[in-house]
Amino acid sequence: MSSTSFRLGRIVPAMSLGLAVCVIASLGAQAPATAPAAPVPAAPAAADASLPPAREILDRHLKAIGGRDAVLSHKSAHASGTFTVPSSGLVGTVELFTASGPDRLVLRVTIPGLGEMANGFDGSHGWAITPVTGPMLQQGKELDQTKLDADFYSELRDPKKYTSVKTLEKTDFDGRPCYKVSLVRIDGNEDFEFYDVQTGLRAGSIATRETPMGKITTTNTEGDYKKFGNLLQATTMVQKMMGIEQKMTLTSIDYDNVAPSSFELPAPIKALIK
Repeated sequence: MSSTSFRLGRIVPAMSLGLAVCVIASLGAQAPATAPAAPVPAAPAAADASLPPAREILDRHLKAIGGRDAVLSHKSAHASGTFTVPSSGLVGTVELFTASGPDRLVLRVTIPGLGEMANGFDGSHGWAITPVTGPMLQQGKELDQTKLDADFYSELRDPKKYTSVKTLEKTDFDGRPCYKVSLVRIDGNEDFEFYDVQTGLRAGSIATRETPMGKITTTNTEGDYKKFGNLLQATTMVQKMMGIEQKMTLTSIDYDNVAPSSFELPAPIKALIK
């Protein structure tokens, strides 16, 4: 589980993978014990000189959502909404807290009949608690990727956090013409993002992350941009992985009113830290 300084399209998809593992297990999905490795994308053809540079595409999106100053004007955010798995009829609530200095986040999904599933990062420790897996601490590559995914100001696309950013092609994504951008992160993961040719807004992404089930690739579609304060925010995200589709819809976003205690490690997680 997912857009401005507090970004549904980046944080939610990355952090919801652990929750998706729980949902998949709870539904008894026909998923392998170890997820198959993500297919290696074919090498793209030589860059088309007519395509806009990747930084220009990213900056256009940044301007469309409010601009650099608007993004930097906030230090924390709290969002809430709904979480659904259409194929099974599951409906629940989602709540996300995120902050800067240091980057922190907590994502909670509650589904009647399954209980509460949560992921978090307190600036040092990445963790998850679900009814299926119990409390878990992230280690190694999984923790490294969480540190990057928790970046509160990710929309600024700090060059120090990427080894390569380039435009690959103009293609259709979610039924509309989009520019496909490759972003190779310093943790080694390559994300593919799609930006609407007409509006400049991000339409979605394809990302691969380490999870307790191995590497999992997700396709995320973002939409229904709405303004909260001085920032435009994608309020819906549909995430597809391993034959499961889940949807999140944000109904409220409140900036700069998040208490530090929101990121305190749960007692079962503290017990795992040596």
